[in-house]
Amino acid sequence: MGRSTHTSGVQKKRTKTAGSSANLPRPDNAHSTGVGDTGRWSSKRIAIYALFSALAMAVSFIEIPLMPAAPWLKYDPSGIVCLVSGFAFGPSAAAIVSVIGFLPHVFSNPLGALMAMICALALSVPAALVYRNHKTRGRAVAGLIIGSVCALIAAIVCNLFITPLYAHMTMMQVAAMIVPILLPFNLIKLAIHDVVTFLIYKPISKLVG
Repeated sequence: MGRSTHTSGVQKKRTKTAGSSANLPRPDNAHSTGVGDTGRWSSKRIAIYALFSALAMAVSFIEIPLMPAAPWLKYDPSGIVCLVSGFAFGPSAAAIVSVIGFLPHVFSNPLGALMAMICALALSVPAALVYRNHKTRGRAVAGLIIGSVCALIAAIVCNLFITPLYAHMTMMQVAAMIVPILLPFNLIKLAIHDVVTFLIYKPISKLVG
């Protein structure tokens, strides 16, 4: 009788311990989707990355001239998709979407597509790295600013060294365009990316999460 009572007490204690371990809090960077930067590749993670990559591909064909003085420079919203994917799922998602999103353009304009990939990577990966461990609006703003600075530098460098290879322009001619054309265009483009991303990244993260 006494032995039986003692045994049941031990069982109750074990049950309570097991229940308490089930209620341990998750890490702050855990996602309900299981598609965060944990190093594990699930079918859901692959599907979400593919969805964002396809969306980046689609919107990369939307081309809007921003400056009448330079109608060949056109804005496309693919950078927003790269930024949102990075904020939602980490820098690896940002990198994958930034590269895959411009693959269709490799066949028609390989050097232009390379420039677009480099600038998208320079924008979205640093932003995602800054935001990853502290998911606050302040960190989002900091990430967007840092990413934009990196992207602006990448755009200028790419224009100086890659544009002359296919646009029949010398490096000096491109350099002369930096202040009056390239800087204003890229600042406007990045400002649009940043503002739209800041407005939509939280709702979209919750939607896909």
